Amino acid sequence: LGRNDLLELTHFACTSEDINNLSYAITVRDAVQQVWLPRVEKLLTKLRELSAEYADAAMLSHTHGQPATPSTMGKELAVFIHRLERQVKRIENGEYLGKFSGATGTFSAHVVAAPDVNWTKESEDFVTGLGLTWNPLTTQIESHDWQAELYSAVTLFNGILHNLCTDIWSYISMGYFKQIPVPGATGSSTMPHKINPIRFENAESNLELSNAILGSLASTLITSRLQRDLTDSSSQRNIGLGFGHSLLAIDNVTRGLNEIALSREVLGIDLSDNWEILGEAIQTVIRAEVAAGRSSISDPYALLKELTRGKRLSGDDMIAFVNQLEIGEEAKARLLTLRPHTYVGLAEELAKRVQK
Repeated sequence: LGRNDLLELTHFACTSEDINNLSYAITVRDAVQQVWLPRVEKLLTKLRELSAEYADAAMLSHTHGQPATPSTMGKELAVFIHRLERQVKRIENGEYLGKFSGATGTFSAHVVAAPDVNWTKESEDFVTGLGLTWNPLTTQIESHDWQAELYSAVTLFNGILHNLCTDIWSYISMGYFKQIPVPGATGSSTMPHKINPIRFENAESNLELSNAILGSLASTLITSRLQRDLTDSSSQRNIGLGFGHSLLAIDNVTRGLNEIALSREVLGIDLSDNWEILGEAIQTVIRAEVAAGRSSISDPYALLKELTRGKRLSGDDMIAFVNQLEIGEEAKARLLTLRPHTYVGLAEELAKRVQK
Protein backbone atom coordinates (compact mmCIF):
# COMPACT_ATOMS: atom_id res chain seq x y z
CA LEU A 1 0.00 0.00 0.00
CA GLY A 2 3.03 2.24 0.06
CA ARG A 3 2.67 3.13 3.73
CA ASN A 4 5.91 1.80 5.13
CA ASP A 5 5.74 4.53 7.72
CA LEU A 6 2.93 2.62 9.43
CA LEU A 7 4.74 -0.71 9.68
CA GLU A 8 6.00 -0.06 13.18
CA LEU A 9 2.45 0.66 14.35
CA THR A 10 1.33 -2.83 13.41
CA HIS A 11 0.76 -4.78 16.61
CA PHE A 12 1.72 -1.64 18.54
CA ALA A 13 1.95 -2.28 22.32
CA CYS A 14 -0.11 -5.45 21.86
CA THR A 15 0.23 -8.92 23.23
CA SER A 16 -1.12 -11.75 21.08
CA GLU A 17 -3.98 -12.15 23.54
CA ASP A 18 -5.15 -8.63 22.74
CA ILE A 19 -5.85 -9.92 19.25
CA ASN A 20 -6.99 -13.43 20.09
CA ASN A 21 -9.50 -12.58 22.81
CA LEU A 22 -11.32 -10.17 20.53
CA SER A 23 -11.28 -12.64 17.65
CA TYR A 24 -12.72 -15.40 19.82
CA ALA A 25 -15.39 -13.12 21.28
CA ILE A 26 -16.54 -11.97 17.84
CA THR A 27 -16.43 -15.50 16.42
CA VAL A 28 -18.37 -17.05 19.31
CA ARG A 29 -20.88 -14.19 19.36
CA ASP A 30 -21.60 -14.52 15.65
CA ALA A 31 -21.78 -18.32 15.85
CA VAL A 32 -24.32 -18.13 18.67
CA GLN A 33 -26.42 -15.31 17.27
CA GLN A 34 -26.31 -16.18 13.58
CA VAL A 35 -26.24 -19.99 13.65
CA TRP A 36 -26.99 -21.62 17.02
CA LEU A 37 -29.92 -19.46 18.18
CA PRO A 38 -31.76 -19.59 14.81
CA ARG A 39 -31.56 -23.40 14.88
CA VAL A 40 -32.87 -23.38 18.44
CA GLU A 41 -35.79 -21.15 17.44
CA LYS A 42 -36.65 -23.54 14.61
CA LEU A 43 -36.76 -26.37 17.16
CA LEU A 44 -38.87 -24.35 19.60
CA THR A 45 -41.28 -23.40 16.82
CA LYS A 46 -41.87 -27.08 16.08
CA LEU A 47 -42.32 -27.87 19.77
CA ARG A 48 -44.85 -25.04 20.16
CA GLU A 49 -46.73 -26.35 17.14
CA LEU A 50 -46.96 -29.84 18.66
CA SER A 51 -47.81 -28.49 22.10
CA ALA A 52 -50.72 -26.51 20.65
CA GLU A 53 -51.93 -29.46 18.58
CA TYR A 54 -51.83 -31.83 21.55
CA ALA A 55 -52.92 -29.36 24.25
CA ASP A 56 -56.15 -31.33 24.83
CA ALA A 57 -54.70 -34.82 24.28
CA ALA A 58 -55.24 -36.46 27.68
CA MET A 59 -52.60 -39.00 28.63
CA LEU A 60 -51.72 -41.16 31.60
CA SER A 61 -48.76 -39.69 33.46
CA HIS A 62 -46.07 -41.87 34.98
CA THR A 63 -44.18 -41.02 38.15
CA HIS A 64 -41.50 -43.53 39.14
CA GLY A 65 -42.60 -45.43 36.04
CA GLN A 66 -46.04 -46.07 37.54
CA PRO A 67 -49.49 -44.74 36.49
CA ALA A 68 -50.14 -41.28 37.93
CA THR A 69 -52.51 -38.33 37.65
CA PRO A 70 -53.23 -37.66 33.96
CA SER A 71 -51.90 -34.70 32.02
CA THR A 72 -52.00 -33.79 28.34
CA MET A 73 -49.22 -34.32 25.87
CA GLY A 74 -49.36 -30.64 24.98
CA LYS A 75 -48.76 -29.63 28.58
CA GLU A 76 -45.85 -32.04 28.95
CA LEU A 77 -44.21 -30.62 25.83
CA ALA A 78 -44.89 -27.11 27.16
CA VAL A 79 -42.84 -27.96 30.26
CA PHE A 80 -39.81 -28.52 28.04
CA ILE A 81 -40.50 -25.42 25.96
CA HIS A 82 -40.61 -23.31 29.12
CA ARG A 83 -37.39 -24.84 30.43
CA LEU A 84 -35.54 -24.40 27.14
CA GLU A 85 -36.77 -20.84 26.68
CA ARG A 86 -35.40 -19.81 30.08
CA GLN A 87 -31.92 -20.87 29.01
CA VAL A 88 -32.33 -19.22 25.61
CA LYS A 89 -33.07 -15.92 27.36
CA ARG A 90 -29.92 -16.29 29.46
CA ILE A 91 -27.90 -16.91 26.32
CA GLU A 92 -29.52 -14.05 24.39
CA ASN A 93 -28.79 -11.66 27.27
CA GLY A 94 -25.22 -12.81 27.74
CA GLU A 95 -22.25 -10.48 27.36
CA TYR A 96 -19.25 -11.01 25.10
CA LEU A 97 -16.27 -9.35 26.74
CA GLY A 98 -13.02 -8.13 25.26
CA LYS A 99 -9.79 -6.52 26.46
CA PHE A 100 -7.07 -4.49 24.75
CA SER A 101 -4.64 -3.49 27.49
CA GLY A 102 -1.27 -5.07 26.81
CA ALA A 103 1.01 -7.65 28.35
CA THR A 104 -0.38 -7.62 31.89
CA GLY A 105 -3.53 -5.54 31.50
CA THR A 106 -1.85 -2.33 32.73
CA PHE A 107 -1.33 -0.34 29.49
CA SER A 108 2.32 -0.02 30.56
CA ALA A 109 3.86 -0.01 27.07
CA HIS A 110 1.11 2.27 25.80
CA VAL A 111 1.65 4.89 28.48
CA VAL A 112 5.43 4.98 28.25
CA ALA A 113 5.28 5.29 24.44
CA ALA A 114 2.50 7.88 24.28
CA PRO A 115 1.78 9.32 27.74
CA ASP A 116 -0.65 11.97 26.51
CA VAL A 117 -3.19 9.47 25.13
CA ASN A 118 -6.22 8.46 27.21
CA TRP A 119 -5.52 4.77 26.73
CA THR A 120 -8.43 3.42 28.77
CA LYS A 121 -10.88 5.42 26.68
CA GLU A 122 -9.17 4.41 23.44
CA SER A 123 -9.31 0.79 24.53
CA GLU A 124 -12.96 1.00 25.54
CA ASP A 125 -13.98 2.73 22.33
CA PHE A 126 -12.11 0.17 20.24
CA VAL A 127 -13.58 -2.87 22.01
CA THR A 128 -17.14 -1.55 22.13
CA GLY A 129 -16.79 -0.51 18.51
CA LEU A 130 -16.49 -4.22 17.72
CA GLY A 131 -19.84 -4.81 19.39
CA LEU A 132 -18.28 -6.28 22.53
CA THR A 133 -18.40 -5.35 26.20
CA TRP A 134 -15.15 -3.79 27.39
CA ASN A 135 -13.40 -5.52 30.28
CA PRO A 136 -11.26 -2.87 32.05
CA LEU A 137 -9.65 -5.18 34.60
CA THR A 138 -7.69 -8.15 33.31
CA THR A 139 -4.30 -9.79 33.39
CA GLN A 140 -2.64 -10.55 30.07
CA ILE A 141 -5.74 -12.48 29.11
CA GLU A 142 -9.41 -11.60 29.15
CA SER A 143 -10.63 -13.62 32.10
CA HIS A 144 -13.01 -15.84 30.09
CA ASP A 145 -15.76 -15.61 32.71
CA TRP A 146 -18.25 -14.68 30.00
CA GLN A 147 -17.31 -17.83 28.13
CA ALA A 148 -17.88 -19.95 31.23
CA GLU A 149 -21.29 -18.31 31.70
CA LEU A 150 -22.24 -18.94 28.08
CA TYR A 151 -21.05 -22.54 27.96
CA SER A 152 -22.74 -23.29 31.28
CA ALA A 153 -26.04 -21.99 29.88
CA VAL A 154 -25.60 -23.99 26.67
CA THR A 155 -24.79 -27.17 28.61
CA LEU A 156 -27.94 -26.65 30.68
CA PHE A 157 -29.93 -26.15 27.48
CA ASN A 158 -28.34 -29.33 26.12
CA GLY A 159 -29.21 -31.22 29.29
CA ILE A 160 -32.85 -30.18 29.12
CA LEU A 161 -32.98 -31.15 25.44
CA HIS A 162 -31.42 -34.51 26.38
CA ASN A 163 -34.28 -35.01 28.86
CA LEU A 164 -36.78 -34.23 26.09
CA CYS A 165 -35.11 -36.88 23.91
CA THR A 166 -35.34 -39.55 26.61
CA ASP A 167 -39.00 -38.71 27.24
CA ILE A 168 -39.95 -38.77 23.55
CA TRP A 169 -38.04 -42.05 23.24
CA SER A 170 -40.07 -43.44 26.15
CA TYR A 171 -43.38 -42.23 24.71
CA ILE A 172 -42.49 -43.92 21.41
CA SER A 173 -41.66 -47.13 23.28
CA MET A 174 -45.03 -46.93 25.08
CA GLY A 175 -46.88 -46.39 21.81
CA TYR A 176 -47.97 -42.85 22.70
CA PHE A 177 -46.13 -41.58 19.64
CA LYS A 178 -46.00 -43.57 16.44
CA GLN A 179 -43.12 -43.09 14.04
CA ILE A 180 -43.83 -42.10 10.47
CA PRO A 181 -41.98 -44.40 8.05
CA VAL A 182 -39.31 -42.63 6.02
CA PRO A 183 -39.11 -43.98 2.45
CA GLY A 184 -35.89 -45.88 1.86
CA ALA A 185 -34.92 -46.06 5.53
CA THR A 186 -33.97 -49.36 7.20
CA GLY A 187 -34.49 -49.94 10.91
CA SER A 188 -32.62 -53.22 11.28
CA SER A 189 -30.37 -55.40 9.17
CA THR A 190 -32.39 -58.47 10.14
CA MET A 191 -35.78 -57.24 11.42
CA PRO A 192 -37.52 -55.53 8.50
CA HIS A 193 -40.49 -54.34 10.57
CA LYS A 194 -38.46 -51.98 12.74
CA ILE A 195 -38.54 -48.19 12.81
CA ASN A 196 -36.00 -47.05 15.38
CA PRO A 197 -36.06 -43.63 17.11
CA ILE A 198 -32.60 -42.90 15.74
CA ARG A 199 -33.02 -39.12 15.59
CA PHE A 200 -33.49 -38.90 19.33
CA GLU A 201 -30.80 -41.47 20.11
CA ASN A 202 -28.34 -39.64 17.86
CA ALA A 203 -29.24 -36.37 19.55
CA GLU A 204 -28.62 -37.84 23.01
CA SER A 205 -25.11 -38.87 22.01
CA ASN A 206 -24.25 -35.51 20.47
CA LEU A 207 -25.64 -33.62 23.45
CA GLU A 208 -23.47 -35.68 25.78
CA LEU A 209 -20.38 -34.96 23.66
CA SER A 210 -21.23 -31.26 23.49
CA ASN A 211 -21.64 -31.08 27.24
CA ALA A 212 -18.38 -32.92 27.83
CA ILE A 213 -16.53 -30.32 25.75
CA LEU A 214 -18.37 -27.16 26.79
CA GLY A 215 -18.53 -28.27 30.40
CA SER A 216 -14.78 -28.77 30.41
CA LEU A 217 -14.26 -25.34 28.87
CA ALA A 218 -16.55 -23.69 31.42
CA SER A 219 -14.66 -25.19 34.33
CA THR A 220 -11.09 -24.75 33.04
CA LEU A 221 -11.08 -21.43 31.20
CA ILE A 222 -11.72 -19.43 34.37
CA THR A 223 -8.31 -20.45 35.78
CA SER A 224 -5.04 -18.98 34.50
CA ARG A 225 -1.85 -18.99 36.55
CA LEU A 226 -0.84 -15.56 37.81
CA GLN A 227 -0.91 -13.14 34.90
CA ARG A 228 -1.03 -15.77 32.13
CA ASP A 229 -0.51 -19.39 31.20
CA LEU A 230 -1.17 -21.10 27.90
CA THR A 231 -3.77 -23.72 28.87
CA ASP A 232 -6.63 -21.67 27.44
CA SER A 233 -4.96 -21.55 24.03
CA SER A 234 -5.38 -25.29 23.47
CA SER A 235 -8.78 -25.45 25.17
CA GLN A 236 -10.39 -22.74 23.07
CA ARG A 237 -9.62 -24.59 19.86
CA ASN A 238 -12.46 -26.95 20.82
CA ILE A 239 -15.19 -24.32 21.16
CA GLY A 240 -16.47 -24.97 17.66
CA LEU A 241 -16.52 -28.71 18.29
CA GLY A 242 -18.70 -28.25 21.35
CA PHE A 243 -21.20 -26.10 19.49
CA GLY A 244 -21.05 -28.41 16.47
CA HIS A 245 -22.25 -31.41 18.48
CA SER A 246 -25.03 -29.28 19.97
CA LEU A 247 -26.13 -28.18 16.50
CA LEU A 248 -26.17 -31.78 15.25
CA ALA A 249 -28.39 -32.71 18.18
CA ILE A 250 -30.76 -29.78 17.65
CA ASP A 251 -31.14 -30.66 13.98
CA ASN A 252 -31.78 -34.32 14.80
CA VAL A 253 -34.43 -33.51 17.39
CA THR A 254 -36.16 -31.15 14.97
CA ARG A 255 -36.16 -33.82 12.27
CA GLY A 256 -37.31 -36.44 14.75
CA LEU A 257 -40.27 -34.32 15.84
CA ASN A 258 -41.32 -34.07 12.19
CA GLU A 259 -41.32 -37.87 11.94
CA ILE A 260 -43.70 -38.72 14.80
CA ALA A 261 -47.46 -38.49 15.29
CA LEU A 262 -49.53 -38.84 18.45
CA SER A 263 -51.56 -42.02 18.85
CA ARG A 264 -54.67 -40.73 20.63
CA GLU A 265 -56.15 -44.23 20.52
CA VAL A 266 -53.30 -45.64 22.62
CA LEU A 267 -53.58 -42.73 25.04
CA GLY A 268 -57.29 -43.42 25.46
CA ILE A 269 -56.81 -47.14 26.04
CA ASP A 270 -54.12 -46.52 28.65
CA LEU A 271 -56.38 -44.11 30.53
CA SER A 272 -59.38 -46.45 30.38
CA ASP A 273 -57.29 -49.26 31.85
CA ASN A 274 -56.30 -47.23 34.91
CA TRP A 275 -59.40 -45.95 36.69
CA GLU A 276 -57.62 -46.31 40.02
CA ILE A 277 -55.79 -43.04 39.31
CA LEU A 278 -59.02 -41.29 40.32
CA GLY A 279 -58.26 -42.32 43.89
CA GLU A 280 -56.39 -39.04 44.32
CA ALA A 281 -59.40 -37.02 43.21
CA ILE A 282 -61.82 -38.94 45.41
CA GLN A 283 -59.79 -38.75 48.62
CA THR A 284 -59.11 -35.05 48.07
CA VAL A 285 -62.80 -34.29 47.54
CA ILE A 286 -63.71 -36.25 50.69
CA ARG A 287 -61.18 -34.28 52.71
CA ALA A 288 -62.64 -31.03 51.39
CA GLU A 289 -66.12 -32.24 52.32
CA VAL A 290 -64.95 -33.13 55.84
CA ALA A 291 -63.37 -29.68 56.21
CA ALA A 292 -66.63 -28.07 55.07
CA GLY A 293 -68.66 -30.13 57.58
CA ARG A 294 -70.50 -32.11 54.91
CA SER A 295 -68.88 -35.46 55.74
CA SER A 296 -67.62 -37.32 58.78
CA ILE A 297 -65.53 -39.91 56.95
CA SER A 298 -62.30 -40.52 58.87
CA ASP A 299 -58.91 -40.82 57.15
CA PRO A 300 -60.01 -40.57 53.49
CA TYR A 301 -56.46 -41.22 52.29
CA ALA A 302 -56.27 -44.58 54.06
CA LEU A 303 -59.71 -45.46 52.72
CA LEU A 304 -58.65 -44.89 49.11
CA LYS A 305 -55.28 -46.50 49.69
CA GLU A 306 -57.03 -49.68 50.80
CA LEU A 307 -59.28 -49.55 47.74
CA THR A 308 -56.71 -48.79 45.05
CA ARG A 309 -53.11 -49.53 46.01
CA GLY A 310 -51.60 -52.16 43.73
CA LYS A 311 -54.98 -52.91 42.16
CA ARG A 312 -56.64 -52.48 38.79
CA LEU A 313 -60.17 -51.14 39.14
CA SER A 314 -62.86 -50.72 36.52
CA GLY A 315 -65.08 -47.73 35.96
CA ASP A 316 -67.97 -49.63 37.52
CA ASP A 317 -65.87 -50.31 40.62
CA MET A 318 -65.06 -46.64 41.10
CA ILE A 319 -68.62 -45.48 40.44
CA ALA A 320 -70.00 -47.99 42.94
CA PHE A 321 -67.51 -46.81 45.54
CA VAL A 322 -68.40 -43.14 45.02
CA ASN A 323 -72.14 -43.87 45.21
CA GLN A 324 -71.84 -45.23 48.75
CA LEU A 325 -69.80 -42.29 50.06
CA GLU A 326 -71.41 -40.06 52.65
CA ILE A 327 -70.55 -36.69 51.13
CA GLY A 328 -72.51 -33.74 49.77
CA GLU A 329 -74.61 -34.38 46.67
CA GLU A 330 -72.83 -31.73 44.61
CA ALA A 331 -69.43 -33.24 45.35
CA LYS A 332 -70.73 -36.74 44.66
CA ALA A 333 -72.18 -35.66 41.32
CA ARG A 334 -68.84 -34.09 40.43
CA LEU A 335 -67.01 -37.34 41.16
CA LEU A 336 -69.55 -39.49 39.31
CA THR A 337 -68.98 -37.54 36.10
CA LEU A 338 -65.21 -37.68 36.44
CA ARG A 339 -63.33 -39.95 34.05
CA PRO A 340 -59.60 -40.67 33.67
CA HIS A 341 -59.49 -38.68 30.41
CA THR A 342 -61.20 -35.65 31.99
CA TYR A 343 -59.07 -35.63 35.14
CA VAL A 344 -56.45 -33.31 33.69
CA GLY A 345 -56.95 -30.16 35.75
CA LEU A 346 -55.66 -27.07 33.97
CA ALA A 347 -53.32 -28.97 31.66
CA GLU A 348 -54.83 -27.65 28.43
CA GLU A 349 -54.74 -24.08 29.71
CA LEU A 350 -51.15 -24.48 30.92
CA ALA A 351 -50.07 -25.80 27.52
CA LYS A 352 -51.17 -22.54 25.92
CA ARG A 353 -48.85 -20.46 28.10
CA VAL A 354 -45.88 -21.16 25.82
CA GLN A 355 -47.57 -20.08 22.61
CA LYS A 356 -46.38 -16.85 21.02
